[in-house]
Amino acid sequence: MDRINAHFQHQWPGFSLEVALELPGRGVTAIFGQSGSGKTTLLRCIAGLERAESGRLTFKGEVWQDERTFLPVHQRPLGYVFQEASLFPHLTVLGNLRYGLTRSKNTPEFSLEQAVELLGIGHLLERKPERLSGGERQRVAIARALAVCPRLLLMDEPLAALDLARKQEILPYLERLHDEMELPVLYVTHSPDEVARLADHLVIMENGRVLGYGPLAETLSRLDLPLRIGQERETVLEGTVAERDARWHLARVDFPGGSIWTRDRAIPLGRRVRVRVPSGGVSLCLTRPEETSILNILPGQVEEIGDDEHPGLSLVRVRLGSAAVLARVTKRSQAALALKPGQAVWVQIKSAAVME
Repeated sequence: MDRINAHFQHQWPGFSLEVALELPGRGVTAIFGQSGSGKTTLLRCIAGLERAESGRLTFKGEVWQDERTFLPVHQRPLGYVFQEASLFPHLTVLGNLRYGLTRSKNTPEFSLEQAVELLGIGHLLERKPERLSGGERQRVAIARALAVCPRLLLMDEPLAALDLARKQEILPYLERLHDEMELPVLYVTHSPDEVARLADHLVIMENGRVLGYGPLAETLSRLDLPLRIGQERETVLEGTVAERDARWHLARVDFPGGSIWTRDRAIPLGRRVRVRVPSGGVSLCLTRPEETSILNILPGQVEEIGDDEHPGLSLVRVRLGSAAVLARVTKRSQAALALKPGQAVWVQIKSAAVME
């Protein structure tokens, strides 16, 4: 019952939406795709701002839309954060927050004070929106969405209107929102970096259709869903900082399937982190390498092999316990090693970095 089921079909002039999704009722689900892929349209259908010709939407067992039912926006227990903050200019920050709180009919799950503390805006409460930076306005907009005590938070590219510096300013607050709240979040974005840093689950859309969806790490490592985080395919491993080596300025991150040494970023022991692993920083061997400068050598098993963008390169998906990474190898090396699914290999991870 702890699921969000969304099934929509609708035709607009020059565009159609056809999706069938079963999403988790907790964590951050990123809805990713390029402009025009249907991300915002899907979010608006979930919010009740658009009414699909054919649709069924249930939230944790509650019917919000079917052939007989269509709850209007104000009856859906959700908060919505738009690309632009759209604060009331005549009200202070506190006035904007209280406006959302007084209109809420939802059961309070946390206080306004908690939202203010979570977004770090306590020092801004008496300011008018005109005296806020773009990042501050968006933090206030998020706090205002939380002030209605939603059971579901919808975020439509909340960082799209910000420059790089303001994005870097607000991302830690979004990560804190992810870490400290049980509230399910549907997060629309076309930024692979935001996906890698924030999402627990991922939906990839194109031309109004869902190409694939599932847990973040598994979806990023699928060869049929080419999502680039940087200049190449990357995967994300989630783990815990288990050891810090002060002498060599290294930290060991344990994940289901092994451990990885990375540069020490003074992250406390026991902290949950994400590690980016670019496919070009992964190499494969048939026997365990000896006398090598690479610290991270793990046993794995080849699961799948596919083509990379360049005709001379292949992508190899390798299973490491319950996790998976991608290795980019030349087709010549693939042939020389006679790589095939099911084959045991040693995985050398030369390049890996904790995400901050």
